[in-house]
Amino acid sequence: MRSHGFSLPEISLKLRVGQGTVWRHIQGVKISDKYKNIWLEKRKPSIRRKNEALKRAEMLANGTISDLSEKEKLLILASLYWAEGAKADFNLTNTDPDLINIFVKGLCNSLEISRDRLRLNVRIYEDMDREKCLKFWFRVTGLSSENLSSVNVLFGKKSGKLKYGMCRVRVTKGGDMLKYLVALRHKIVEIF
Repeated sequence: MRSHGFSLPEISLKLRVGQGTVWRHIQGVKISDKYKNIWLEKRKPSIRRKNEALKRAEMLANGTISDLSEKEKLLILASLYWAEGAKADFNLTNTDPDLINIFVKGLCNSLEISRDRLRLNVRIYEDMDREKCLKFWFRVTGLSSENLSSVNVLFGKKSGKLKYGMCRVRVTKGGDMLKYLVALRHKIVEIF
């Protein structure tokens, strides 16, 4: 059915099974060229609804946040660290460039930690372009090779969306600031 251009909801309805079940079974099934245009036409209303929902969400977000106070930035920084940071050492590891960028900006701007106290550790797989990955993380963080602590190359091939590897940002001599972020986290728990 999928190869003949049937959509996921159509298959689900016709076979009287859940869409999740259909989804698992149609993975890798190619829609034949003969039916591809029909399938694409079926998707247009869905894509339009998705784009309209994205626009509404963007307008709502713009109305919710137009600017952030320093206090709000600190709370975001504490929340990021709470979710993604290490518990014993002042470092945070992630693959999301926006998250890493906000974390570095928060450290430098909100906590006034100088960039020379930040160290990067990049973890990549052996089939990834080392220089390309390093350039990417240097651009994201605004840091340079002087801040690079190490590059760990893992055996095997990358999988999923790990395009530039993982980046760990570590703060040297950051014990007091780490305690401050942890205290903010405890205060958030107490107030919520």
